[in-house]
Order: sequence, then structure tokens, then C-alpha cells
Amino acid sequence: MGLPKRFPDRDSIAAVWVDAEKLEPGSEGSERRRLAGRIMARRDMGKLVFLDLVDRSGRIQLLWEEERAGPVDLDLGDLAGVEGVPARTRRGEPSLAVEKAQLLAKIKRPLPDTFHGVTDTETRYRQRYLDLLMNAETRADVELRSRMVAAIRRYLDSQGFLEVETPVLQPRYGGAFAEPFVTHSNELDADLYLRIATELYLKRLIVGGLERVYELGKDFRNESVSYKHAPEFTMVEWYEAYADYEDTMRRIEELVETVARKTIGGTKATFRGHEVDLAAPWKRVKLVDALEERGLWTRDEAELRKRLDAKGVDTAADKTWADLVDHALTNFVEPELIDPTILHDYPVELSPFARATEDDPQIVERFEFFVGGMELGNAFSEINDPDEQAERFAMEGGEEEGDPDYVEALSYGMPPTGGLGLGIDRLAMVLVGQETVRDVILFPSLRPRS
Repeated sequence: MGLPKRFPDRDSIAAVWVDAEKLEPGSEGSERRRLAGRIMARRDMGKLVFLDLVDRSGRIQLLWEEERAGPVDLDLGDLAGVEGVPARTRRGEPSLAVEKAQLLAKIKRPLPDTFHGVTDTETRYRQRYLDLLMNAETRADVELRSRMVAAIRRYLDSQGFLEVETPVLQPRYGGAFAEPFVTHSNELDADLYLRIATELYLKRLIVGGLERVYELGKDFRNESVSYKHAPEFTMVEWYEAYADYEDTMRRIEELVETVARKTIGGTKATFRGHEVDLAAPWKRVKLVDALEERGLWTRDEAELRKRLDAKGVDTAADKTWADLVDHALTNFVEPELIDPTILHDYPVELSPFARATEDDPQIVERFEFFVGGMELGNAFSEINDPDEQAERFAMEGGEEEGDPDYVEALSYGMPPTGGLGLGIDRLAMVLVGQETVRDVILFPSLRPRS
């Protein structure tokens, strides 16, 4: 006779544990309950066997008396369904007194050390299912991330945003500076790119009158891997008509605070050795002021290179003034932005999609926001003039120069718009308290085994 294909009408272990905890020590309840999960511990005491049963909600002790339930025919790691009554041992341990049980799936390989769990980092990433089985902390992190994503959606939905889907395979990639993954469509006989951002398609929807849109999904960048970078990562981007970057600053502060309260029960988190408070309002600093404070603001390329060289920065790979500014930010500004901080008003050379400020055409309405010295995202007041956008494309050159369809879309009129991209994996790092992005991605990209 084969194994059963289902085990209906089961309760959660957490619910039965709560009922058992209400009993007097040494007593049993009367209502029969059904549980299913994995056997994660076994202690034989003659005719009484103690088993630990685990499901997603928690762990409970099973009291198995041979006279009541027959001999135990379950091994460590087996999946089992059991039926019995809530009980509490004389020592006060909430339990289930087993009356009958059935094997649901047989383990074929021995589990790792059930006391220490999976501690080898390589195993944790390559065999995440073992990490989840053995480490309650990993399961808790996964559940927190899931609640975080749900809270982001609830917030945006409550604010009148529409969740949409745009192409992952794109004939032209755009919306950021990155190396794309390239593939080929046999049917279309054309090269296509895995998207590096959703920006240009979402803004087409603003032109189309949807006014408030967002997409939460995967982007791909064929670049280096680090504690905060992965080739496949999750972003939420939103675009809001009739808003600018000031409105967007207030919205991201409100969203992150709201999400923190929903997921970790408050606004304080510990990340990379720092306690940070995610409550609004956040500190705001102009980019020029941040660089001036460190003696690194000048529009003279040679002078900026000289100042960076004097600080021990290798600028050999920096081809332009914009590269040097970016290098200065990365080395001397961003690592010091520990408390939630909005860095705003960027030089136009760094931001081809952002609208110029009213006071200075060389400065654009862009901001990035940081926690624990790590960038969480990027935002603009969007360009809605097709001629200006075409000029910006031409100024940058490269692949993005030829996106006539997007420029044509703008020619039909796009309202003033604020847009933002937030790294889901990075926000999860902050809320969970993990120091590497691989610990908040279930199946991170890894080199092949040698």
C-alpha cells in the first residue's frame, strides 16, 4: 500500500501548542486534533517515546505511548500525520498525546546535525531547502520578507496605485546604467535583453493616463556580485503623475516606516552593527553640500582627480568628471550615511532622466536614500519634455541613444511625474538584520561547483 496522497483537516502546530499550554500540568484535553509535519527529534524512554514535530507555524512535542498508539515506526526526518489530544506533561511542556499516526513521506538521506543546524555557508546557499529545514532563523527571515513585500503592496494599493506588469524581455534596455543579459528570439529573429529596470515602460503607462502605477518584480544586471549586488534582484518601481521628487521623498519615508511597523513591530532595526530608526522624517542632505564638507566639490575634472588621488583613491578607470563624482560619493559620503538619509539634487551629468531644478539647469531633481551606509533606492522628478529627453539620450550615447519609441510616447504629453525605485532585497537586509544580500534571496546566483 502506497503512501497517502493527502492529509486533510489538519491544525497548525502553533494553535495546538496554545491549547495545550492552557492545561494543568499532567493533564490532557478532550478534543481530538490532527497535525502534520516533520519529525525533528526523538527521545526513547522505554515504552514512552518523545518526538518533536515541526511545521511552518512551530514545534510541538509528541507523547507516544505504545499501549495507546502502537510501536513507533517513524525515523528522524520523516513526514508524518498524527492524531491525538492536547496534553501537558508533569513538567509543564505543551504536547500532543498521540493516538494514531501515519507516514506521509519517508526520508532517504540523513538530516544534518539537528542540534547545530546547517552552519556551512556554501551548503546553506546551494541547498536552501536544508537550511530552511534545520534553521528556524532562516525560516523566520523568509516569512519576514514575505510580510514586507505584502505590506509594500498594501501601502501602494491603499494610495491608489495600480500594480502592472511590463516586459522582462525588451528590444531595448534602459532606465539605468548597467550591462544587460542578452538572449535571442528565434521567432522574431532578434536579440532581446533581460530588463535592467522597468522605468521606461512604466512611464509610458503614465502617458497613457494610468496616473499611479507600480511594478514589483525581477530585474537583471550582468555585473559584479557583492554583499549588496546580485545579477538577479527584486525591485519595486512606482510613478506618480502630478507629483515631484519632494512628494516622492515624503512617500518613501511613509512607506518604509509603515512597512517596518507591519513587519518588525516598530521602526528601529539593527543593520551592519548600527541601530537605525526608520521613522519619518529622514535626514536630508544636498549632494553638493556633502562633497563640499569633505573638500571634494569642484566642477574642474583635473582638480577633482587630484583631490581624490591625494586621498588614496585610484581614479585610473574614471574617464569623466561624472565618474569621479560618483567615485567620491561611493568612497567618502555613502559609507557615512548610517541613519536614514536622503541625498538630493544631483549634477545633470549623473542623471539623464531627471528634471532640472528651477534654480540651476546643471542640477537635477534626483535623490537617493541610504540606511546603514547602503543605498536603498533612487528617485527623480521625471523629464516630460520629449525634446529635452532626446537631448539627454544623445548626451549619454550608447545603447540608450536610440529609444525613439519612448521619446515618441513623451511627445503625446506626460504630466509632471515623480518616480522611484526601491531595492526589495536591500530593504529586507535592513529589516531582517542580514549583512549580505545572499541571506535574503532564497536561491542566490552561485558559481558552478568545480
